[in-house]
Amino acid sequence: MQPEATPAFVPHLCQRFSSLIWSCVDAGLHRSAIFYAERYFALDQHNHDARHLYATALFHAGLTQSALCVVNVAPTDVCQGCHELKAKCCTAIGRYRQARESLEASLRNSSYVPSPSMGPRTAAAFPEEGVLHCRAGQMALKGHLPDQAAPSFRQALTHNPMLWEAFEGLCATGLAPEVDELFPTRPPPVKQGPPSEVPPTRPPAQPVPVASGAGFFTPAGPANAAGNLFLRHNQPLQPFRMTPGNESLPDNSIQTSIRPNRIAGIMPPPPAPLNAHTQPSAPVPAPQPVPPRPLSSADETGPVTKRLRQTSTRRNGQNAAATDAVKPTPPSTLDTDDTSKKARARPALTLANIFSSSGRRSQPKAAAASAKNGREPAAAVTRRSTRLLNGGSKPAGKTSTRRRPAVHGRTRSNDTEGDEELQTGSENAYSPSPPAVPHSEESPAPTVWTTADEQAAQDAYLMEQADLYIYDLMRLFARATRALAMYDTKLCLQELEKLPAIHQRSPWVMSMVGKAHYERADYASSERAFQAVRTLEPFRLWDMDVYSTLLWHLQKPVQLSFLAQELIGIDPRAPQTWIAVGNCFSLQKERAQALTCFRRAVQLDPGCAYAHALSGHETLDENVEEAMAHFQAALRADSRHYSAWYGLGSCYLKTNKLRMAEYHYQRASDICPGNAVMVACLAICAERRHDTEATMRYLNKAIQLSPENALARYRRAKMLISMKRYQEAITDLEHLHDSSPGESNVVFQLAKVYRLIGDALKAAQLLAVARDLEPKSVGKLQKLLETEKDESQDHQMDVG
Repeated sequence: MQPEATPAFVPHLCQRFSSLIWSCVDAGLHRSAIFYAERYFALDQHNHDARHLYATALFHAGLTQSALCVVNVAPTDVCQGCHELKAKCCTAIGRYRQARESLEASLRNSSYVPSPSMGPRTAAAFPEEGVLHCRAGQMALKGHLPDQAAPSFRQALTHNPMLWEAFEGLCATGLAPEVDELFPTRPPPVKQGPPSEVPPTRPPAQPVPVASGAGFFTPAGPANAAGNLFLRHNQPLQPFRMTPGNESLPDNSIQTSIRPNRIAGIMPPPPAPLNAHTQPSAPVPAPQPVPPRPLSSADETGPVTKRLRQTSTRRNGQNAAATDAVKPTPPSTLDTDDTSKKARARPALTLANIFSSSGRRSQPKAAAASAKNGREPAAAVTRRSTRLLNGGSKPAGKTSTRRRPAVHGRTRSNDTEGDEELQTGSENAYSPSPPAVPHSEESPAPTVWTTADEQAAQDAYLMEQADLYIYDLMRLFARATRALAMYDTKLCLQELEKLPAIHQRSPWVMSMVGKAHYERADYASSERAFQAVRTLEPFRLWDMDVYSTLLWHLQKPVQLSFLAQELIGIDPRAPQTWIAVGNCFSLQKERAQALTCFRRAVQLDPGCAYAHALSGHETLDENVEEAMAHFQAALRADSRHYSAWYGLGSCYLKTNKLRMAEYHYQRASDICPGNAVMVACLAICAERRHDTEATMRYLNKAIQLSPENALARYRRAKMLISMKRYQEAITDLEHLHDSSPGESNVVFQLAKVYRLIGDALKAAQLLAVARDLEPKSVGKLQKLLETEKDESQDHQMDVG
């Protein structure tokens, strides 16, 4: 059961409908746009945004009168956007005075804020791949290539399952699979919560860290699940963790650009520099492994220039330090004093250039620092670029212009400490990798869940709910549409009952109900449904050809004439209009005029199979060859038009080609298995072949499909009379007499059965009724009273 649209996600639902409708309009899929716009408008008919979108979709589809009816509401409900759309519709149909009045009314309120759907938007310059597949399928269907149209429609639905016209085209080919196969059920959305509240059943995400401008690693944001109506990304935000070194990383990841000994931000420190003026009092301890620390953006972008106080004392100290730096000192004369310990504890700082010009410091020479430490230059700069090694050969009097090496973990305290050392003239060596602050190997604390994160998670959750609502609603309509295309009218009505009440009262649904009852030969229910459609949408053209044929079957010339006149006023160039006019003339027995109207409908739409089929039925009694030509043209336009197969069967039955007639009736019955008329026609063919068993089987099936089918019940009554099963025949004939008391053939058959069973009084009464109904049959009545040869005169009892 489709849930109702709760107020919580109605704004998100409106946003989703708006984007979906505009995408269909831009792609030229007007029927899809109208389908979704009507669903949106059915939710709240007082919503001007929904009203404007519905009218816009109708206007782009060429249904100008219907669009005008949507926006032409009471003055208390109209807005400036309605006036503007009304002016467009009036201009399209030539009502220029009304268009001017609407524009003037729209200009009266200069402070009007347009509805969201009327605001600026970006349309795709080229249709997506699914739309192109849908158009290819439509062209193949119009080109009488249903086998090629079906794969195109399937591919269109694979790329975009919300293309309604692709699904309707697939149903028109008769090759539509089950709805659950095309549109599988989607799980309900899960609201994203804080990292500590992630459900344990969901696998943890592995975000790839990216370097931010602030110098911190931030996890890649989760995919925007609400950004696409057809995708689901419900992965929750996970706390960031450094990925192990053995895991695969993207080629463009920052970690892949680090040298092998720096994977995952861990680098072993080089030997610590010592003070050159002290003797070691103890052996030099081995360098301890440095705990891992996170990388910073300084590793990639280089050091930040530090501005120092320019004093003469500092310059002198720097000169002395630089002079001593070039003198090599044996390792045995070194000791670990407080200054060297402080240097190891500080980040990797470098000495300023003693010959800096204009108050600017430059990079110290790598070779000088290496010589002072008594170590090889390559060992001292294991993770620095080779261009820094070449900097030591530059003259000391020049200012270095090369990029300085990265400074790790610069802090305010470290910078201040460096200033103090420079002021006292202390000599510090180069420390490439200082130890970081020890920390635990466990994962860092979860990210703080702010109010903004909560609001974003709530919006994403509501957007996914809106997506799921539209998707499930479309699946319900798809089931009903497929059932109607397969002429499973009972299933169609059951699926339509599952829709929410607000959608059941829409014109689209009521039209489907009317067609379903029409195929079931339940003309009374079908008429009520179509009357509701006319009330909800007075200027509707779609499906009005079926409604006109329904009125023809019901023998209602006044209603049919009124419908034809209204359709001419709505759109005189629509094929549905001329089909209704042709049915009106046909009901008045003016066949020449009716054929002219049907030909006009074919001229306006050469692919209108219904107009070809009606032309064939109109000429069937006069010219069988011409009728066959019309039916064959209808099948070329639509190979699944069962009425054309039925007409061809009737043509062959008239020419006594029973095998051909039975074949075409069987094809019609295969397309529409629930139609009792086709099964009754198969019974007639079997009866002509004197196959009593097959005849009774077909007739019983026809009555089972439609208990109110008069033709099948009348044929079965005659078969029962010939088989001398008189009581069963009386039951069927009495049922027909109660439902159609003015049918003279039924009265004649009843009189005959009562005479055969010996009830002369009842037979005489029925013959008197038959004489009143058919005064011209007095001779046949007298002959029936004089003779008792009944079975051999079955064909003489049918007056009409």
